[in-house]
Amino acid sequence: MKLKKIILASHGTPGAKAAEDLAFDLCRENGASLYHLLVVPDFWKGMMGDDWLNNAVTQIRFGNYVENQLVRETADEVERLSKRAKKAGIAYKDDVRLGKPAACLIDACEKGGFDLCVIGSPRPKGAEGYRSRMDLEHLTRSLKTRLLIVPHPDR
Repeated sequence: MKLKKIILASHGTPGAKAAEDLAFDLCRENGASLYHLLVVPDFWKGMMGDDWLNNAVTQIRFGNYVENQLVRETADEVERLSKRAKKAGIAYKDDVRLGKPAACLIDACEKGGFDLCVIGSPRPKGAEGYRSRMDLEHLTRSLKTRLLIVPHPDR
């Protein structure tokens, strides 16, 4: 089956980058376009640190700092993949969402008419970093697009 539209859920972690590599290979082999979905997990939404910050002004400043950091990191990821796609001659679109990763991916797939969805596997136990909490059971039960889960590079 020829692939025309591939959706890649990636946020720049080592596992997500393994999925990126395979998605780019598949796009080149098939002449497919790439749609990059980056989900900022909604647990960041309420990240104010109010359990240790002692006044409203400090809480607001900290909240603004966290939000600005997320904006910068998200923009960097989108720019990195956009440049890679341009260099490879692959049509590229991006979508950044705030929410539950599985729900955002299911919604994007329902609306996008994709031939394949590519994601990285969960991080191995003990690996550093926040886990995006992709609900794989919900994803696999609800997703109507073919799903390819790429193994983590440390496995």
